[in-house]
This record gives sequence, structure tokens and C-alpha cells, in this order.
Amino acid sequence: MNAEATPLKQREKAYERFTDQLLSRELRPGQFVSQRELVELTGMPLGAIREIIPRLEVEGLIKTVPQRGMQVAHIDVALIREAFQFRLFMEREAVTEFTASASDAEIAELIRAHREILDEATAHGETKELEARAQALDWGLHDLFIDALGNGIISKAYRVNSIKMRLIAQERYRIDGRVAPVMREHLAVLEAIAARDPARAAAAITTHIAMARELALAI
Repeated sequence: MNAEATPLKQREKAYERFTDQLLSRELRPGQFVSQRELVELTGMPLGAIREIIPRLEVEGLIKTVPQRGMQVAHIDVALIREAFQFRLFMEREAVTEFTASASDAEIAELIRAHREILDEATAHGETKELEARAQALDWGLHDLFIDALGNGIISKAYRVNSIKMRLIAQERYRIDGRVAPVMREHLAVLEAIAARDPARAAAAITTHIAMARELALAI
């Protein structure tokens, strides 16, 4: 049993380290990379790297280019449109469900956290520390909506798309300089949830995602 667990843990660790390198920009979209380079970057054995490659290919995080090797997902218009469409379909339904299931206390705390950052940005301007807090709150809110569905299949699929969304954000648009607008868009969603108005919440999340999509496509 332990002999089976070790390769499984190595595969999962190799996958996590690959995505960590991707999100920390040690690996860049469109970059060509060899299995040996992935071993060096992740610190994982070659066997574990070879075993995660099919998964990465299925998830669209890498692709094999004949005579050139493996290429990290390239950010193009097709990827942006597909990733945002997937996100919109998932989050619109998730927000509707969250409106019905979230407790008043949970909603109130989310609103408080967003207003705190909005007030800081408005009163004192943006700092790197505030932008980092806002970004974490942004990603965390969207993950919360999805996870509240209680559906493991959806959560896993959303996490893969979320990696692509974060790559798109890094390359095409960032929260830097946009903390106040993003917090206001989130508050529109949260206030609709607090009013237990699923249609308004779904419309607000649609507007929020559409704004991000237009920024990504404009560059």
C-alpha cells in the first residue's frame, strides 16, 4: 500500500510544483521546456514529471509541438474567450446557489472585508501590499462561490480553468491600479446576495466577468 502511495504523492507534488512555477512566472506562457528542465525547476524526479505530462496536456496547460518539444499554454484570443466563457457559466450558477445558501454572517464578513480595502484605496491610494490583499480577496471570493456548490467535479475543473485565468491576468490585465473598481464590482455582487436576489447577483457577476474579459481582449 505504501509502495503505491509514494508514486501517487510524487505525481501530485510534481503537479503542484509545476503549477506553482507557472503562477510564480518561473515558467512563462508560450515557453518551450524539456522534461529535464522541468525536473530542475520542480525538484521532482523524472518519473514523476513524465507521469504528469498526459494530465497537463489534457488540461491544456502544456502541448507537445512536433520537433520542438513541450510548450507551456500560450495566451491567445481563443484561450481568453474559452476560459472566460467557462468561468461565466460556472460562476453565474454558483452565485445563484450561494445567494440561497450563504449565512447572513458570512455575507456580512465578505462585505466588510471588501469595504475595508475599498476605503483604504479611496483614502490613501494603492500600495503593493493593498494590491496583494485585494488580489487574494478577489481570487478567494470566486473560489468560495464555486466551492459552496459542494461539487468536487466542478471544483476541480474550475481550479484548472482558474490557473489559466491567472495566467491571462498576469499577461493581459492585473488588479494593480484597479483595486477600487474591482472591489465595487464585487460589492455589487455581494449586496445582491445580501438582499437574497439571485437574478441581480447573477447579473452583477456577469458584468464583473465581462469587464475583466474586455480588458484581457483589449491588449
